[in-house]
Amino acid sequence: MERIFEFIGNHPLLVTAWLLTLAVLLWTEKRKSGRSVTPAEATRMINKESAVILDIRTKKEWDTGYIANSRHIPFADLDRRITELDSFKETPVIVVCNLGQTAGSAGKKLKTAGFTQVSRLAGGITEWKAQHLPIVKK
Repeated sequence: MERIFEFIGNHPLLVTAWLLTLAVLLWTEKRKSGRSVTPAEATRMINKESAVILDIRTKKEWDTGYIANSRHIPFADLDRRITELDSFKETPVIVVCNLGQTAGSAGKKLKTAGFTQVSRLAGGITEWKAQHLPIVKK
């Protein structure tokens, strides 16, 4: 561990360049996948902007409960079924997964396919349920 501090002390420009490169990489990757929205922001977008909810969880996870009027396309099937969403390319789309991590990858795919307003639900359906927001169970 002490060698790390010695390296940093001996190579401040190299370390600074590495940190800047890492920051830019993280920023661009986050930007590609769409912005993150809280459950409160998602509710506002649904009510005021007619946002579409895309739930990418597995069928088993979907069956435990989902946000009303969600469209269900499991992440594994997204590449094959993305054309089902073509009519929403100019509409706000909020991607929902279980914890908010896979939604970023789905958001990248949607942006690549031409969707202009892609967001991901921060914390996923887990955060939605934690805030006691309504879900539909079959």
